Amino acid sequence: MSAQAAPTGEGSSSLAERVSGKYLTFDLAEEEYGLEILRVREIIGMMDITPVPRTPDFVLGVINLRGKVIPVIDLRLKFGLPYKEPDDRTCVIVVEVMSDGATVQMGIVVDRVNEVVDVKGADVEPTPSFGVSLDTAFILGMAKVGEKVKILLDIDKVLTNAEVAALGSF
Repeated sequence: MSAQAAPTGEGSSSLAERVSGKYLTFDLAEEEYGLEILRVREIIGMMDITPVPRTPDFVLGVINLRGKVIPVIDLRLKFGLPYKEPDDRTCVIVVEVMSDGATVQMGIVVDRVNEVVDVKGADVEPTPSFGVSLDTAFILGMAKVGEKVKILLDIDKVLTNAEVAALGSF
């Protein structure tokens, strides 16, 4: 059994402590996700994105945000979901990602930003074991908020260190 799947004992109390706090929730393909609010710098509407050649499919390109060039990724494509044409609800969440001791700002495209919710550690369960070998390291846990389940993301693990390093070179 992996450390992520340990539902009781010391593992779950440290999970509860680690995940308690405020999360910005957003939609991607009919699912609701949460990002730790302290990692969010700002939320902006879609703007012109300049494509960068020879980048992975999920990297849409870069934007000029008040004089700073910021890479933008499509979270749908990164998660293997189908591409969706941006609409009036599509947003870019500018986040700070830590990788190898460095901080990189990047934009993540999401279908819709919802609200900020206060998540109590007791309402978060570890990522379930799906019975197959899946990389779920980027999921902090599953938060029960009201009648819904929100997938809490560890933004530092959504991209690999090599992917973040490549984005940081823009």
